[in-house]
Amino acid sequence: MKVDQKGYTTILKNTQGDCLSFLEKINNQFNVFKNQNLILDLTFDKTISLSDIKLFSDLSKLHKKGKKSFVLVVDNVNIDKLPLKMTVVPTLMEAHDIIEMEEIERDLGF
Repeated sequence: MKVDQKGYTTILKNTQGDCLSFLEKINNQFNVFKNQNLILDLTFDKTISLSDIKLFSDLSKLHKKGKKSFVLVVDNVNIDKLPLKMTVVPTLMEAHDIIEMEEIERDLGF
């Protein structure tokens, strides 16, 4: 797992290709990241499936309850088939854009 921090956003990159062990590492270190907007970059895993992505659903809900953004970056899955409550985008640039928009919404009280 590679960690990159930019301002109030932390990018966690899965460098091993195993979603389950990546999720386990994040859950074990959740207290470190709970006050940051999170981008999970899953683009390294070219065999990622819809069920793999859904594994992050509970973590997404937990993180969003803390009024922080949680965005998954996946470039080879049909985004239309994902749960609506999960934020999944195909590029890191779009992930940063989503977080910026969500920060503005929170500042405005939405």
